[in-house]
Amino acid sequence: MQRRSIEVVEDAEAVAHAAAEHLVARAARAPDRIGICLTGGSSPQPLYRLLGTAPYRSTLPWERIHWFMGDDRFVPLDDARSNMGIAMRAFLDASAPRENIHPIDVGAGTPDAAAQRYQDALERFYGASRLDAARPAFDLVLMGLGPDGHAASLFPGEAALEETTRWVVGVEEAKLEPFVPRVTLTIPMLASTREMLFLVTDGDKRDVLARVLDGADLPAARVRADGDLVWLLTRAAAPELRNVS
Repeated sequence: MQRRSIEVVEDAEAVAHAAAEHLVARAARAPDRIGICLTGGSSPQPLYRLLGTAPYRSTLPWERIHWFMGDDRFVPLDDARSNMGIAMRAFLDASAPRENIHPIDVGAGTPDAAAQRYQDALERFYGASRLDAARPAFDLVLMGLGPDGHAASLFPGEAALEETTRWVVGVEEAKLEPFVPRVTLTIPMLASTREMLFLVTDGDKRDVLARVLDGADLPAARVRADGDLVWLLTRAAAPELRNVS
């Protein structure tokens, strides 16, 4: 059952430090293999830079952590717009075993083909083709909030929001820049986690965040977690909080 909480800290660097501690705590609770699903955009980048420094480079159990991406632009890893490419250059390349990094395969030809390949990879990691809420795929899923209320590459009004069986889908047309096709995990796959951590640092997102927390029909309000759902906010981004239970 989902348990929602909200943590408000001073600024983006404080968000990064708090998120890193959440990640460390989750890793410490996992006795075996660890699954972490990363996110794109600007909000997680201070966290990614932090994970590339001490003490995290020397203390995280890198050999046990597998890194996935909640959504990505359909561009090569060396393209500046690639979410996984950004994470790799920021911290993964220096610390994570290459076989533990699981980028979306843009060499598949089309977003739909890449989505199927990523679902195949996730099924191999999970060890089954059907999700069980009692056995989440991920230990931690990082999420960001778009200015229109989108989450991952699940945009308002799109059919992908209603997907209940596929774990990954192609998105031919992005609603915001960069206007390139995407591949995104669906709501059921994102929900398959012991903890979901939304990072919101931009004060310009305060109004849309208020709508999401009040339950407006926006993708970020539809996203759920089988475990804990934590909103980690800067003071500038935190709205007047009402329905926070």
